[in-house]
Amino acid sequence: MAKTLLFGIQTNGIRHGEADGMPDIDTRFAMAAEAGVFDYVDKTPDTHEIEAFRVASKKYGLPVRCSGWFYRVGKDEDLLERNLEIAGDLGSTIHNVQVLAHRSDGELASDLDVVEFYERAVTLGDRHGVTPCIEVHINMWSEDFRRVTPVGHLAEARSLPFRMTLDHSHVIFKMNNPKEQAVFDITGDVAAGRLVLDPFKDGDVCGEWIANNWIGHCHARSAVPNNPLNLDAKDGDGNPGRGIQYPFVEPVPGAYHSPWRAEALEPWKEVVRDLLRHHARDEDSPLGQISTEFIPNLDYGQGCRYSLFEQAIACVEWMRNEWETAQAAA
Repeated sequence: MAKTLLFGIQTNGIRHGEADGMPDIDTRFAMAAEAGVFDYVDKTPDTHEIEAFRVASKKYGLPVRCSGWFYRVGKDEDLLERNLEIAGDLGSTIHNVQVLAHRSDGELASDLDVVEFYERAVTLGDRHGVTPCIEVHINMWSEDFRRVTPVGHLAEARSLPFRMTLDHSHVIFKMNNPKEQAVFDITGDVAAGRLVLDPFKDGDVCGEWIANNWIGHCHARSAVPNNPLNLDAKDGDGNPGRGIQYPFVEPVPGAYHSPWRAEALEPWKEVVRDLLRHHARDEDSPLGQISTEFIPNLDYGQGCRYSLFEQAIACVEWMRNEWETAQAAA
């Protein structure tokens, strides 16, 4: 029997370049539906947007299947509950949970802090029919990739079904990137081979998470090793974005700030292939969907002159072809 895998889009990415602005909610749903490649949209809407999302979802036949937010331990427990309630009310099945690196008291969130927050999310999620998935992400505890597997095992020791959102762009952009590897001081472990970022090498960290059967959700936003900084946008201090987004297909001349090379995408693509192969082979794989997430934030695509939406369409078309290949080989 063929396995199910759905492909969707984070609604912040249903737009073209920065100068075009963000379309209204109805227009975004219309664009996603007319593209013909998306099965759902991914978003936790603001409170004042909930009814507009509900109406547009019904109108265009696109469920709001997934949602997500970021949380600080010791501060955002009530926010987590509200967002899970919103997710359940809109019919979402997945809530992407980002736990910030530092607690409300300024201390680094411990493994136990993360597991206890996740346990709370699982309990609340069960109440609302939503599965929480912990995301690998910069500025979160999980940016220190070495902590993810121990946290997963700690959660499983509590009989929790550990589920992750894999956004491996956050791993790939740190390859061959000394400045980024200095964050959380992973440089030595990468150099010694104790932490493997390259998916073409044995023991790579993304492959480890996939093999552990922990991936319940995935965000697909392409990135390349030592990804160029986002030179099209700067923060309040004049610094460009960290650079965790690379066009999936070549932009028209002048639309991207750096040279574009198709072969640079291969490490990112290989992780997707690995995930699809695993899902096709393992009947217990919890993966149900993959959301594209080409977004206009500072560290990603703010100021972009290429179309975020067209990149998402191309990425989904490629993933659907790879999924067919993985199923045929299973």
